[in-house]
Amino acid sequence: MRDYLLTLCVTAAVTYLLTGPVRKFAIAVGAMPAIRARDVHREPTPRLGGIAMFGGLCAGLIVAAHLYNLDGVFQLSSEPRALLSGAALIWLIGVLDDKFEIDALIKLGGQMIAAAVMVIQGLTILWLPIPGIGTVALTQWQGTLLTVALVVITINAVNFVDGLDGLAAGMVCIASAAFFLYTYRLWYGHMIEAAAPATLFTAILMGMCLGFLPHNMHPARIFMGDSGSMLIGLVLAAGAISVTGQVDPDAMKLFAGSEREATHAMLPVFIPLLLPLTIIAIPAADLVLAIVRRTWKGQSPFAADRGHLHHRLLEIGHSHSRAVLIMYFWSALIAFGAVGYSVHSASLWIVLVVMGLSAVGLVLLLMPRFTPRAPRWAERFVPPRYRRWDRRGKRSSAAYEAQQEPQEPQMGQDEHEPREPARVVVGVSGVNGATAIGPRSRSSESRKADSAR
Repeated sequence: MRDYLLTLCVTAAVTYLLTGPVRKFAIAVGAMPAIRARDVHREPTPRLGGIAMFGGLCAGLIVAAHLYNLDGVFQLSSEPRALLSGAALIWLIGVLDDKFEIDALIKLGGQMIAAAVMVIQGLTILWLPIPGIGTVALTQWQGTLLTVALVVITINAVNFVDGLDGLAAGMVCIASAAFFLYTYRLWYGHMIEAAAPATLFTAILMGMCLGFLPHNMHPARIFMGDSGSMLIGLVLAAGAISVTGQVDPDAMKLFAGSEREATHAMLPVFIPLLLPLTIIAIPAADLVLAIVRRTWKGQSPFAADRGHLHHRLLEIGHSHSRAVLIMYFWSALIAFGAVGYSVHSASLWIVLVVMGLSAVGLVLLLMPRFTPRAPRWAERFVPPRYRRWDRRGKRSSAAYEAQQEPQEPQMGQDEHEPREPARVVVGVSGVNGATAIGPRSRSSESRKADSAR
């Protein structure tokens, strides 16, 4: 465990230290696209954060290759070299997209090529455990197609969810932490050497995300861009592919009987491995909903819009930080719940805990729909928005209701003429990060200033 922690810390440190110079470089080269309609930030923010994350990936692999307990992964397996090759290719495509905005189909082709590069070097799915049948060996073409599909889906799922400050990095960090616990149990608990590369990949992925998060939390000073989101999506997929279909069910020796019976009984153990989308269930759900929504409207599945899950949380009334924390909560619940169930599938308390936490999550989601009011004796202890009466004994909601009344058009101004958009005052000067778009982002002072123009 100490070697993995050292690798994680080195990866996080290198990523953190490189992010500052990368930010200055992104500003110098003009990797700061203009504000788009679907964006939630108010000022141009530099991208290319994936450069620092790729540097952390390289540093983590170099350090792990020189550690006594981890050098065997590089000697006995070609998967680390396959990961580095695929990551370099997808990172280069992401950097070009952050600077020049390349076509979506070109990016899709690059993702498939990066996956194929990893398959050629041995990072592929060999067989799958199927309930009722047993272990099914895959042909070379079947394994290649399944591996490419898994890589492309995971990359785009992470890329789609990268819409708020710190959202993608935090969710992938949570998913990789859950995956690390599972693969580490396979590696050291059951002495299955096939799980060693996946354990290393997830430890490095956690370091990449943790090192970048301090620069990317709200308000973000730099975005990871496609160079970062596609990179961490590929590393997450590589960890799942490295262990899926390469662990012999009989090697764990948990169940007696034939291989077919063992595979059927151990299906819960293989849920996080066979279906890595359970680890990134929130990004995967957002991906599916986005494709259905866009094709239903006659648009391209890659056409950007403001219908993602994090956009809907902002529309409900959640603040930027609260929306990110809610997404963190659901990601942790699904990821660690799936891993916990796979380890102790016979324990009923795991299901009960997951159900209870799901109810808490639903309450948090619907919280902005309800505005509770504190009793009069407790109003001095609560924020002003929860008070019914002001200090003079009048209803405090009267001023709010007056603000909601439509204002009369100014003299000489057509009623149907579009008004000048409101100017939003940003609290941090210079090139910084995002602020949420919502009904609370505009104060009463800015409304009076607009009506006076």
